[in-house]
Amino acid sequence: MPDSDRLATWGIPVAFVVVVSAVLLAVFPLGFTNYDTIYYLLWGREIFDGMSPDYAPALTPTPHPLYDLLGFVAAPLGDGAITVAVVIAYFSLGLLVFLVYRLGSIWFDRPIGLLAALFVITAAPVLSTGLRAYIDIPFLVLCLWALLVETRRPRAGWPVLALLIPAGLLRPEAWLFSGAYFLYLMVDVKRIPGRRLPGLEFRPEGIGRRVVGLAILAAAAPLLWFLFDLITAGNPLESFTGTRDNVETLERNTGPVDVVLYGPRSLGEVLQWPGMIGALLGVLLTLKVMPKRAAVPLAGAVLALGAFAVLGAAGLAIIPRYTMLGASILAVFSAATILGWRLVPADSRWRRPWQAAALLVVLLYLVWLPNQIDLLETVDRDLANQSLVENDLEALVDDGAFEPLTDPDCLPISVPNHRATPRLAFWLDIRPSRVVSIAAAEKQPEAGYFLAPARPFTLHNFILDPGQPGRAVTRPPPGFRPVAENRSWKLYRRCPVPYRG
Repeated sequence: MPDSDRLATWGIPVAFVVVVSAVLLAVFPLGFTNYDTIYYLLWGREIFDGMSPDYAPALTPTPHPLYDLLGFVAAPLGDGAITVAVVIAYFSLGLLVFLVYRLGSIWFDRPIGLLAALFVITAAPVLSTGLRAYIDIPFLVLCLWALLVETRRPRAGWPVLALLIPAGLLRPEAWLFSGAYFLYLMVDVKRIPGRRLPGLEFRPEGIGRRVVGLAILAAAAPLLWFLFDLITAGNPLESFTGTRDNVETLERNTGPVDVVLYGPRSLGEVLQWPGMIGALLGVLLTLKVMPKRAAVPLAGAVLALGAFAVLGAAGLAIIPRYTMLGASILAVFSAATILGWRLVPADSRWRRPWQAAALLVVLLYLVWLPNQIDLLETVDRDLANQSLVENDLEALVDDGAFEPLTDPDCLPISVPNHRATPRLAFWLDIRPSRVVSIAAAEKQPEAGYFLAPARPFTLHNFILDPGQPGRAVTRPPPGFRPVAENRSWKLYRRCPVPYRG
């Protein structure tokens, strides 16, 4: 490949991603790993050390094999594994911006792609999720990359399924995508004379080596996930049953009725009302005026939101971040509402109605702009506050406040709520079951360490789960004496080993 072609193929996209990631780092420099991701890194380190992951503590997140593998690979780095996860988070956001731009450019044109990318990266739930290093943004990247491959080369086959394998080791929606895509590869749509609806027929190549290979790729992610659960937990359905138990404990919205009641609201939290209206108008206009351009993105959006609905109806949580794949695609339609009229011939009777729709959506975005700025400021403020509390907790560890932990009489560590469990276990290199959440414990431990919030600021920004208000325990039991304190935390201790902190 000539140097100029290689630069265009790889150099420009890489530079695009690096610049976007650098801008995000400059504007939002306080990204950190969330509760779930800390657990994945911790479990990966336990696997690296030859142990089974410790799923015993209350409200452990659903294991996700690909990020447990990340924890395994990064285990030799010690605390540096957290830095690796945060770096991946920023670059994933940069890749997300590029992929939305690229898809919008191919489906419509570059200005529409740029505007859609702007809508996505300024969506508060997307930024909040990405900067907290949730797995959802890498999942979006893999799915949109697969969609880009299919857009550029229809019926691409194995490259699409290969990208959906790691996606399917992050979230189970990709299993449905792989199955649907495999059927799409195997089936042709045929017009049948005398019928209004087209018919389906299997492609004539038969069940050969290629079909078997594609079937294996399509089934690989769920089979690997089941195998992972079987090896690490002794139950191939551990992730599914554990997730449903957590959904019930936290009283999340779930089930077929809640999909209808709360699904659109969850999508609306990502797109906001201007984006929802813009996406709806964009779908209607593009389907009417340029149906060939609209076909692939509409199929992608329907598949993404359909998978969200199926899993929500099956018992998984109905929350905004699970709608972000569909929202990212619909953002392209919203951008098309604003700029798509430029692609309509000047003499078309649809040009002026499209311009009127564009003006309406632009006005909606302008009216909503103060709210949008407030949402972004809230993201920045929450990141700063939560980072401060977590840094103070890490400072207790670094200052030796929990030493010694080698004697069983100095364990467990009692914490007010489950959120501190994986962080202390990771930083102190102990099993998470040695950190007891008092909110979930049947009985308060009578010895060990007791961690308490030092002020209401800590409670507000770290301790309480929205689904469990008022359950934090802030006073130590009798016999515990204070040993360390900072802005956010107070640490108490009761054990026979002399304190050396």
